[in-house]
Amino acid sequence: MREAICIHIGQGGVQIGNACWELFCLEHGIQPDGQMPSDKTIGGGDASSPHLEEDR
Repeated sequence: MREAICIHIGQGGVQIGNACWELFCLEHGIQPDGQMPSDKTIGGGDASSPHLEEDR
């Protein structure tokens, strides 16, 4: 499992952080709490993955 740590300072930083988190959730198919949905498998290689097989 890969982890990301983001530190945002001030109101602008918090707003940017929230927007980034929404984008991460949409792009990677994760839930807002950071968990994978139970119907998805990690590294399943489905077409919705933003990365090519060569990148893995």
